[in-house]
Amino acid sequence: MPIEKEKLIDMLKTMVRIRTFEERALKGFTAGDIGVVHLYIGEEATATGACANLRPDDYITSTHRGHGHLIAKGGKTNRMMAELYGKKTGYNKGKGGSMHIADVDIGILGANGIVGAGIPIAGGAALSAKMRGTDQVAICFFGDGAANTTRFHEGINLASIWKLPVVYVIENNQYAESTPISYAANIANLADRAAAYGIPGVTVDGNDVLAVYEAVGEAVARARKGEGPTLVECKTYRYRGHFEGDQQTYKTKSEVEEWMKRDPIPRFKKKLIEMGVLTEKEADEIDQAMLKELDDAVKFTQESPFPDPEEALEDVYA
Repeated sequence: MPIEKEKLIDMLKTMVRIRTFEERALKGFTAGDIGVVHLYIGEEATATGACANLRPDDYITSTHRGHGHLIAKGGKTNRMMAELYGKKTGYNKGKGGSMHIADVDIGILGANGIVGAGIPIAGGAALSAKMRGTDQVAICFFGDGAANTTRFHEGINLASIWKLPVVYVIENNQYAESTPISYAANIANLADRAAAYGIPGVTVDGNDVLAVYEAVGEAVARARKGEGPTLVECKTYRYRGHFEGDQQTYKTKSEVEEWMKRDPIPRFKKKLIEMGVLTEKEADEIDQAMLKELDDAVKFTQESPFPDPEEALEDVYA
């Protein structure tokens, strides 16, 4: 089915918004204003293509490398930036930081610093939707490293048994911190593991936003119809280190150069221009609009107060 022009342009805007946000976060880290961050640069097509299938009342669970997921689901860049800087106007009032941003009002159930921790949370959200009789869906993002945890196997097995409306998206960026997936798994495609749980599994080019959109779209449609979970593996690559400051000695220069030739953003821009969806000038205008948005987000952050010390124990569950 053809994708509407507005949807295509929105996906490009989302990808550029994510990239621009991450580049600004990198500046903040380099200046010493932000603590540890795990940047999503290079993987924008996966979050964008997946979340473009969701409604505001659908759910996502995210990871330590979660900024892209949150923006793709509708998170506001000013409140996200404020959270990274520890400001009171951030999503978690400045107390959660990069790895714990959440906004349940738009279905963001939280980024998470624990590897694979979103898998059982997404299952719980999907079970809730099933018990309430809604057609809501949960998308669970996690990396290739999390696919080797017990949470992966137990969580997907349970979702399969109960036919839960959840889509598992493996962001296979080739490395679990510094361990290559070729060392950690003896199969070429992690999605092949779906067969063990009796659910569909598909592997796609995670740097092709349309391939991700279509694969996850089919999975979301299955989930809404009560047909259970799907495992979608998106093969992608992070350009930066596992965290900022990681020297990436485990990567070769030629490997990085090859993956950068497949950068999802210029690739999609070129495709849209060739399709006549937008002009080069309009593509440049999107870039400029996102730079302005992030200028405004940084200004909002700088003008926001830090939380007061006496607020430390507020919003804490005990």
